[in-house]
Amino acid sequence: MAEELEVSERTVYRDISDLVAVGVPIDGEAGVGYRLHPGYQVPPLMFDDDELQALVLGAGMVRSWADAELARAAERVLAKVDAVLPNRLRGSLERETLLVPDCVIRPETVTGMVHLRKAIDQRLKVRMDYVREDGTLSVRIVWPLGLVFWGTKWTLGAWCQCREAFRTFRLDRIQALELLSESFPEKEGRRFKDYIAYASQH
Repeated sequence: MAEELEVSERTVYRDISDLVAVGVPIDGEAGVGYRLHPGYQVPPLMFDDDELQALVLGAGMVRSWADAELARAAERVLAKVDAVLPNRLRGSLERETLLVPDCVIRPETVTGMVHLRKAIDQRLKVRMDYVREDGTLSVRIVWPLGLVFWGTKWTLGAWCQCREAFRTFRLDRIQALELLSESFPEKEGRRFKDYIAYASQH
């Protein structure tokens, strides 16, 4: 099994132990073998009313306040959840009693968000033309670490190569951006959690 799954035997033993601990009917022992009781099925995905409302609200926030790709992803998530709900709850996701209006978010607020998410995921450096608060245009090469939503604005937390320090950039002030082929390392002291710690003190 370990060879088939390309994991260590220790991982298999640990995972089997975890499954037994949560009630999956597995017999056997390490070094001998395991057997799943016939007829066992994974229980259906279940949510209570509050959990469903949380899903709908969260998806609504993503649809209204994030980029178009994430909005479509939120729709797909809700469709998958709705497909596995029991009949008594089927269609409950369509009852919109928690509204998340998109009128507070202007299109420029999510400028470049799709590309920035890709750069963050792949740890690619980004070159961008950025308008500072005083209206001056600056060109920066940054390590994009994470995105933060502030209710009406998205900001990018990044390590700025030019300043050799953490910087916060508002997405609506980015005039142009380019994902570079050069990647940046996951370096101690320059990770997103380090940026958060820095930002909380400044």
